Amino acid sequence: MTTPIDSIIIKREIEKMGLTSVGLASIRELNRLVNNIEAAANETYIRMEMGVPGLDPPRIAIDAEIDALKKGVGSKYPPFDGIPELKFEISRFVKNFIDVAIGPESCFPTVGSMQGCYMAMMCTTRRLNGKNKILFLDPGFPVNKRQASVIGVPYDHFDVYDYRGDKLRAKLESYLEKGDIASVMYSNPNNPAWFCFTDQELQTIGELATEYDCIVMEDLAYFGMDFRKDYSVPGQEPYIPSVAKYTDNYILLISSSKSFSLAGQRIGMTAIPERLFNSEGNNLEPYFGSNKFGYAYIFGAMYALSSGVSHSNQWGLAGLLKAVNDGGYNFVDSVKVYGDRAKVMKKLFTDNGFQIVYDMDEDEKIADGFYFTISYPGFSGVELVEELLYYGISAISLTTTGSDKHEGLRACVSQTGPDRFDDLENRLKTFKEDHPKDSEFKIIHM
Repeated sequence: MTTPIDSIIIKREIEKMGLTSVGLASIRELNRLVNNIEAAANETYIRMEMGVPGLDPPRIAIDAEIDALKKGVGSKYPPFDGIPELKFEISRFVKNFIDVAIGPESCFPTVGSMQGCYMAMMCTTRRLNGKNKILFLDPGFPVNKRQASVIGVPYDHFDVYDYRGDKLRAKLESYLEKGDIASVMYSNPNNPAWFCFTDQELQTIGELATEYDCIVMEDLAYFGMDFRKDYSVPGQEPYIPSVAKYTDNYILLISSSKSFSLAGQRIGMTAIPERLFNSEGNNLEPYFGSNKFGYAYIFGAMYALSSGVSHSNQWGLAGLLKAVNDGGYNFVDSVKVYGDRAKVMKKLFTDNGFQIVYDMDEDEKIADGFYFTISYPGFSGVELVEELLYYGISAISLTTTGSDKHEGLRACVSQTGPDRFDDLENRLKTFKEDHPKDSEFKIIHM
């Protein structure tokens, strides 16, 4: 059977990588494999495996950073908890779009939201004796569990999709009542499934975090990107839903990569409420030199990891946030193209025999956004990852995200513009022809 991409080349590149299972490869491993196949076969894939933003960075941020460099900031160490101007704008941003007041002192930049997650894990799991475990509300970003493993932190997890609404409290409490959960982590909108927690669900999470004295790590990597509502106007409803409305035990982790298209600059934001920032734990001092949470976070974890984000980069983000906070730049409108792409791409897949795996947000259809999930009858997700490689399409298995939906894949829309829609459609039609649903025979090139 002839496939769009030469099967001999694909098998050779898989062998070179030494992957035991292509479908269980990490995102970065799969990314490297597809890069190698593209180079060897002189073909261009429909790249859906990595959540890499596909839009140009805002000119406002570029100009602000260039201006800072011209003024000589490149020769000076920045304050590693953030320049005052950026801390002030992060505080304004959180108030304007979540309607939560967090002072500039406990708002700071990190080297991408990834570093913010890492520091949050380090500090929350060492805050109190006996509470050292993270609970992941899956599906989730696979690297977060890798981060936990790197620092030697145990974790529990469950797929939250079947425990939405009124079912969430009992399920969540069944883990928290054991007494060893230090922190709870989730992304909202969800990576990879793109569902969004409701205010009722966030209230449940917040109330239980307070009751069981654990910290919620709320990953807002796709800030404001639930396009079903307009979250773009600063200081006006609707505000972006957040657990911050329902507890003081939280850490906000905000990425600049997707909402602001600043992925290459590696700058994210962390905001910690005053009560938690000024609180004390009984197990921080041996690791960070102080039992004060905020001090441990900044002078312990952040100082040890990087001594802060690059100086000019901080000025770039500060300039962009000021424009957003002042109402001069609509960051949501700038990324709505992702929702437009998802609407088209999802239809191309479903028209050719695929199904959407996570398809409902409680009683509402899932939004069109940065990610969507797909499956094909007769294939596990692990099998489907490898089979689609022969058709010039790359995606990751939901199995690697902690999902219980092992037949599915996560697809990212960011690198597939309208100029590739015809290619995608043709490859999917060929895949469908080669894999008729009424046949038990699967073409697996393993």
